[in-house]
This record gives sequence, C-alpha cells and structure tokens, in this order.
Amino acid sequence: MRADRLITDCRLATMVDRGEAYGAVEDGAVLIRDGDIVWVGARADLPEHEAAETDRLDGRWVTPGLIDCHTHLVFGGDRSGEFEQRLGGATYEEIARAGGGIVSSVRMTREASEDDLVASALRRLAGLKASGVTTVEIKSGYGLDRDSELKMLRAARRVGVEGGVQVATSYLGLHAVPPEYRDNRAAYVDLAVDEILPAAHAEGLVDAVDAYCEPIAFSTDEVARLFDKAKALGLPVKLHADQLSNGGGAALAARYGALSADHIEYADEAGIAAMANAGVVAVLLPGAFLMLQEETPPPIGALRGHGVAMAVATDCNPGTSPVASLLAAMTLACVQFRLTPEEALAGATRHSAKALGMADRIGTLEVGKAADLAVWDITRPAELCYWLGAPLLHRRYAAGRPD
Repeated sequence: MRADRLITDCRLATMVDRGEAYGAVEDGAVLIRDGDIVWVGARADLPEHEAAETDRLDGRWVTPGLIDCHTHLVFGGDRSGEFEQRLGGATYEEIARAGGGIVSSVRMTREASEDDLVASALRRLAGLKASGVTTVEIKSGYGLDRDSELKMLRAARRVGVEGGVQVATSYLGLHAVPPEYRDNRAAYVDLAVDEILPAAHAEGLVDAVDAYCEPIAFSTDEVARLFDKAKALGLPVKLHADQLSNGGGAALAARYGALSADHIEYADEAGIAAMANAGVVAVLLPGAFLMLQEETPPPIGALRGHGVAMAVATDCNPGTSPVASLLAAMTLACVQFRLTPEEALAGATRHSAKALGMADRIGTLEVGKAADLAVWDITRPAELCYWLGAPLLHRRYAAGRPD
C-alpha cells in the first residue's frame, strides 16, 4: 500500500461508534494518501506499505480533528460593554430591545471592510485551532442588507483559505430586524428571503440556511418562508431554536428535516421526539448558557432517551458567547449539562460532522475520510474535558498535512 504519510506509535480515539469507549485503539497507526485516510487500526495489523514520511508520536492520543459546527466568527467590533451591562443586571432581552445586542454588531459589521472582517476572524480562529479544530461553521447575520451579508460570507470563505481550516458557511439573514426596517419587518423578510439569499446562493457562498426563531427575533411563519426558499434552492437548513422560550422551534426544524436545532434549552418532549424521528442533531451551546447566566439547561435526559445526536459548539460570537476554544465548550457541556467526556468528544467530532451534513467526510477516523487529525499531550481522552485552559494540543493535521 502506497502512502504519503504513516502516523504510528500512537493511541487512537477513532470515535467510531462500535461499542468500545471512544472507539479506542491502544497501539494504533494511520496511513494517509492524497489527504485521506487509506488505512487505520492496530499497529500489529499494519499492512505492507511504502510511506514517503513517517511520524512517530511517542504514545500520544490522536482524535479526529475537532469540528465547531456553530459559530458567528465573522463580525465587526465587540460587545464587551454589554457584557458589563449584563453583569450589572440587564437581561439579554432588555439590551436587545434598547437597540443593543445583534443590532449593535450590525452597525460595526457594516462599517468594517472585508479585509477587516477577515483579519479579526483569523485572530479568533487561532484560538479554535489551538483547541484542535480543523473544521468551522461560520454564519452571516450581522450584515442584514444585501452587500453586507455577501461581504460576511465572502470573508468566511477567505477565513477558511487563509486560516488553514475547512469552513462551512450558513446564511443567517433572519437573525434580527435591522434598524431601517424596524417599522416594516415584513419588507425585511421579503428582502432576506427573495433577494439576499438567492444572490448569495448564485455566488456560491452558502452551504446551509439558518434562522433565529424566538419572540425577540422571527416567528415560525417567517422562518418557514425562508426555509421554503432554501429548499427550492436545494440548500439544507438549520435553526436557532427554543433558546429563551418554547416557541415550537424544535418541531419546526424537524418538519423541514433540518440538519440541526441549536440551543433548545426550552424544547419540549414532543419537539425532541420530532427531532429524533427526523434525524435532526441537537447542537448544545454551553458558552451562551454560561454568559447569559441561564438556569434552564437543555433537556439532556429527553435527548438521550429519544436517541438524538448531541453536538457541542462554541457559538463564538461578540455578544452572548465570546468563546474561542472548543475544548472549553466541551468542559462546560460536561459541567453545566452533565454530558460525559465521551459524549462531549463525540459532540465535537462525529455529531458535529452530522450537524453540518459532512459525516461522510469528517468526524471519525475511518478509511475514506479526510485525514483531519488532532494529536494530544494527554494520558486518557477524558482529559480533553477535564483541563480548562491547559495547552493540550501537540499538533493538528489538515488533509494529512501537519501544522
């Protein structure tokens, strides 16, 4: 077997769901060719091969590259002032209704150039990469006009190229009503659905379509209009659902066969059952839960009971989750939501891959998948959720190429 690279003398957390904890292989090896895994397993079973390069990892653990499946990584400015307001007692809803929140990020994002957006996003991406991330989802939604939304999505594509990660983009036009449409939200929905989305799609900038379904944002009827357009364009959908109240978001996501329903703190049993039947992934966002000082966690017991796949993501954004470490999000998911370390790692690998519609290419260490790997200075996989802020990453491989 010809290979470009052999990775050996390592322990593998393949994250393949086959009964063993973490899909572990204690003395493993990986053969890589043309950016893909062509063989993986126990070193004792390694086939005859010829590898151009060999990396011996001195017993370190190797996992799939981590996948951050929900971020707002591209934006202008920051909202540290609102952070201080919330610490002083103001609620997220109060800040939003007073013209802060998403709307303040809209102003700063519109003022920023594309180059400025890329440069600031790359700084935040550095934190994600240091936590083992090789794939990142990036949403629009801070432009809320045609030119600014397209600018954000172009910047997101550039972040992937310049930052050395795979980027999946999501159009989030229904994120908030921009100030100029405050008195005519129907006209803004028309613009977002009928003009901005088709333009972004025509330019090849959209991998999925997202929306924020909440009383302070958009109704289920408005989101349904957007999702109908997305389906007509052949684009998958996902949803910010039931974060602050039970507005039927989980059920709506299920009705449209969404890739994921994200947040879902207030989703009810019927919504969870519908997600399970439709194969919708639940994306847990513990950073926002922490920063908003929420008290109602997602219904983890119901999700487990119905067999819903649970992904974990940073929700990296300027207002409610300024979190730039997926490892930190995994730790928070364990501490706040009582996920096990294995559930958290599955949530940042194979379940996050499913939440992006990319499970056929990333998320586990298997033959035929991309050789996106993370190598860790740990003695057991649970350490990835145990340490908070420790420099655990030894090396990343993106499509078989080491950093």
